[in-house]
Amino acid sequence: MEQHKRTLVKTVSWRIIALFTTVVVVYIYSGDVKESLVVGGVANALKMLFYYAHERVWNRLDFGRGKPPEYQI
Repeated sequence: MEQHKRTLVKTVSWRIIALFTTVVVVYIYSGDVKESLVVGGVANALKMLFYYAHERVWNRLDFGRGKPPEYQI
């Protein structure tokens, strides 16, 4: 099972990549640096919270996981 700290670090690292992408796309569309940063910041803060919750829910599910052996030698 994944620890909360690992999920948090994965969340932040992915959101940094996504923030950069969002800011660039909004800037290309609007041409406004301030608007790009505001939209990118707000969108990514919300997405970070949702992603963290999503990862924690999936971490509780056994779907798609192999079962560990009952014993090891």
